[in-house]
Amino acid sequence: MEITAQWIGLWEGGELSDEVLAERVGELVASRDGARGFFVVALAGDSALMDRLPEPLAQSLRLAGEGVVDLTARNLAMSTAMAVQHGRQGDEQQQGRSERVQRRCAELLAWLEPAAAEQRLTVLLAATDGTGEDVAFLKRWGYDSVQIEAIARVIRGVLTGGAAALG
Repeated sequence: MEITAQWIGLWEGGELSDEVLAERVGELVASRDGARGFFVVALAGDSALMDRLPEPLAQSLRLAGEGVVDLTARNLAMSTAMAVQHGRQGDEQQQGRSERVQRRCAELLAWLEPAAAEQRLTVLLAATDGTGEDVAFLKRWGYDSVQIEAIARVIRGVLTGGAAALG
């Protein structure tokens, strides 16, 4: 996570080109742990990197394959559920942060390999109806029916209209 934060800082300061950042991130996301660390910083952080995703970085993430698609889909679900939870608690700041992660995930899914993203989201959507391999994922986090319905709504929006459906 520290290296990701450092690279993003250098990129924001103009000291690291889009291409070099993409190359470094591509190497990092080749492993599951590296990808997790990258997404923790890039999706949840205050940097604008994921809001104006450079083409070389988008391509690098796309080439990383199903692991990146999987993590992005899971982050979409988790951020959606957390936005609901923060809204219940009246924590508008945290709700806004979760909604930002949700939007970034939806936008990233539109950049990733379309067939892989659609397949992954379809499996996750089935779990919101209580079927398939992602049921355990949703149960593990203890999401309630309101959170699960919000996840389903967001997934359907991404599948039918991309990130614009969140807007």
